[in-house]
Amino acid sequence: MNKLTLTLGLVATLALSTAALAREVTFTTELKDYGGDEAYMALYLTDANGQYQDTLWIAGKKSKYYKHLRDWARGSGLRSREYDGLTGASVGSGRSLNITLDIADELIDAGYDVRVDTAVEDNRDNRADVAVALTTEGAGQAVSGRGYVQSFRYTF
Repeated sequence: MNKLTLTLGLVATLALSTAALAREVTFTTELKDYGGDEAYMALYLTDANGQYQDTLWIAGKKSKYYKHLRDWARGSGLRSREYDGLTGASVGSGRSLNITLDIADELIDAGYDVRVDTAVEDNRDNRADVAVALTTEGAGQAVSGRGYVQSFRYTF
């Protein structure tokens, strides 16, 4: 019984210390007025070599369209465990998506990029519509996208 209590205490301590090593980050993606259906978007992390690391958020509820978010789809392998519980509605032309997530401190200023892939039915798909380094220095600075994204920024 003592080993079980000790183990549970240790696990609880580690869980609490891990939670304390995360930062609340708000990601804001503003779309252009592009004239078309609502956009699907994947926000995800890549390492310094551009290799997929983790899914942050998927905008668009019909998973059959996720394959059009090409770089994210290839990196994640479209494994349901990669986006389960991380999805929301697609985002319309001229609208904004604001999401707030806890991001581990070890990922900030460590060579990771936030990427946004976008796709709109019957229109062009955009790989890495946005690709921006996840740094304290870059926080709050808006960057332009290459496709449907008007601007993207993150704040701590």
